[in-house]
Amino acid sequence: MAELVLVTRQGCCLCEGLEEKLRELAWPFRRLDVDGDPALRARFDLEVPVLLLRDGGQERVLPRVSPRLAAAQLRTWLEQQGAG
Repeated sequence: MAELVLVTRQGCCLCEGLEEKLRELAWPFRRLDVDGDPALRARFDLEVPVLLLRDGGQERVLPRVSPRLAAAQLRTWLEQQGAG
């Protein structure tokens, strides 16, 4: 099964909102702080929050999630992206 990774930053309100919705859905994910990894920061510095889907050595950056999605809509969106 694919692993969902949330690339985030401390103090980012968009990041916190997406993380809150994922927790509300009880959706399994791993959280990575963009500022804790120079490679992540070089890649995603001003783009957070970013969702990655990792599966068997393959990684796909998911399209940007609208902060206006309700949790139920986010669930549907994640399933459409192959995260579930």
